[in-house]
Amino acid sequence: MASSIPAAGTLPWRRRDGRLEVALVHRPKYDDWSWPKGKLDPDELPCLAAVRETLEETGLQVRLAAPLPPSEYPLPDGAGGLASKHVDYWAAVVTGGHGRLEHEIDALDWVEVGAAHDRLDYSRDREQLRALVRAERDGRLDTWPLALVRHARARPREAWRGDDRLRPLTAAGTRQAATIAGVLAAYGISRLVTSPSVRCSATLEPYAARAGLRLRAKDGLSEEGYAADPARAARHLAAALRRATPAALCTHGPVLPDLLGRLVELVADDLPRAEACREELAGAADEQMRKGEVLVCHVHGRAEAAAVVAVERITC
Repeated sequence: MASSIPAAGTLPWRRRDGRLEVALVHRPKYDDWSWPKGKLDPDELPCLAAVRETLEETGLQVRLAAPLPPSEYPLPDGAGGLASKHVDYWAAVVTGGHGRLEHEIDALDWVEVGAAHDRLDYSRDREQLRALVRAERDGRLDTWPLALVRHARARPREAWRGDDRLRPLTAAGTRQAATIAGVLAAYGISRLVTSPSVRCSATLEPYAARAGLRLRAKDGLSEEGYAADPARAARHLAAALRRATPAALCTHGPVLPDLLGRLVELVADDLPRAEACREELAGAADEQMRKGEVLVCHVHGRAEAAAVVAVERITC
């Protein structure tokens, strides 16, 4: 069986004079035009690799938007056989950087989508472009991320004699929190809302420190607050949808199914992958998200007009 080489990349996009443009890179080694992409480092999550590789190849800082179709194709494995390269892709919004190129890339061009279709050297790269253009045509390319986070691993209840709300993370949980910080950065999260329980606030603290953000503690997201009045958690979710700001809500296993069920109702009926999105959300509710898992909903619109257009589950 051929080995698999995981990689990740992005389609940076912008509008200029009302026209959609994408960023293509040229590799002199292969004399080809393609998307910014590269191999995953050992144990690296694809979403982190996509952002890192885009920065390394183009000098552009991006935040990930909705995922795009992946590609898979054969490559020589160096031993006379073939390996399969799997590349995950995301639409991406440029947030900074100066477009400085690294040694493997000698040109970066912003190109209108019609010209990009013709310039791309590989037919497999056009599938992501077509998905991006469909999203623009349907008015759903502009999205913002809403991340639901289940707190990282904490000391077991039976091994903790104090107030349950003060249970700390384990060493493994602390490592998860560091990974979660990278994930939230990749999606450009700018608002952090958490249960006041230590295991939740400690899960978001590394990212809060890294991004210079304030943690907003809400008792309605705690186990105790939810048990006393389940409607309070739903109100915090509704507030996030009204703000339409890239946000993360960190809470507990018993609270998440309610929030996930409400998000199922926001999946757009005419979305090409509507059923898959609903199944992803319902599956996360039924299985209970793992400790340290991040579920990212890509949302178009706000308040009553908010619609979930894509869902990702990321285990940290």
